[in-house]
Amino acid sequence: MTVQRTRTLHRRARRRVPYPVIALVGYTNAGKSTLFNTLTRAQTVVADRLFATLDPTMRGLDLPYELVAAFRATLEEVCEADVIVHVRDVHHADSEAQKEDVHRVLHELDLADALAVGLIEVFNKIDLLSHQERMVAANKAERANVPMVPVSALSGDGCPDLLAALDQKLSASDRVIDITIAPDEGASLAWLYDHGEVVERHDEEEAIRLKVRLLPADAARFAKRRQAEA
Repeated sequence: MTVQRTRTLHRRARRRVPYPVIALVGYTNAGKSTLFNTLTRAQTVVADRLFATLDPTMRGLDLPYELVAAFRATLEEVCEADVIVHVRDVHHADSEAQKEDVHRVLHELDLADALAVGLIEVFNKIDLLSHQERMVAANKAERANVPMVPVSALSGDGCPDLLAALDQKLSASDRVIDITIAPDEGASLAWLYDHGEVVERHDEEEAIRLKVRLLPADAARFAKRRQAEA
C-alpha cells in the first residue's frame, strides 16, 4: 500500500506538468533501458536479469506475464502514459509470443482503448539481423496498422525515425472536444482540469459546458469513467 500511495502522489505531481508521458514497455531484455538511455542520454541501469529496471522513474517496465500480479503497482504507471512504446526484441525467436504476452497484460490493465490510439511498436535489435531480415522488418513496419519503427537502441540506428513518430503521434492526437457535465460532478470536473487543458467553460444552471484539449488516451479514460458512474 505504501508503494502504491507513493506512486499515486508521483503521478498526480506529473499531471500538473504540461508535458506528455511516454511509457516504454516490453518483455524482459527487449532493450528498454538501452533505448531509454540512447534517447535521453540518461544513465539508467542496464542488466540482464528480471526486474532490474522496475523503477518507474525511468518509464521502462518489465512485463513477464506470469508475475504480473506481484508487480501491479508498478504496471499502473503505464495507465497514466499518453503514448505507450512497446519495445520488442525482433531478433528473439519468440518475439511474436512475447508480443502477445505484453498485449495481454496491457489489456488486463484496461488499456485497450489507449492502445488503439496511443501505441508505437519498436522493432529493436535490428543490428543483430541479416540484411534480408532487416528488409523484411522494414516492409512489415510499412504495412502495419499501428506505427512500427525498426531501431537499434545500441547503435542509435532508427532512433531519429522513432522520435519523429513520437512527435507525430503527440501532435496529431491532441484535440479539443466538447464535454457537458452536471454542476454536482465535481470529481469529473477536477479530473478534466488535471488531465487536460480546459480552453472554454460556460457555467449554466443545469450544466457546465466545456471545451477540453485531451489526448485520445485521456479522452478514452474519461469516457470509461462516465460509463462507470452512469
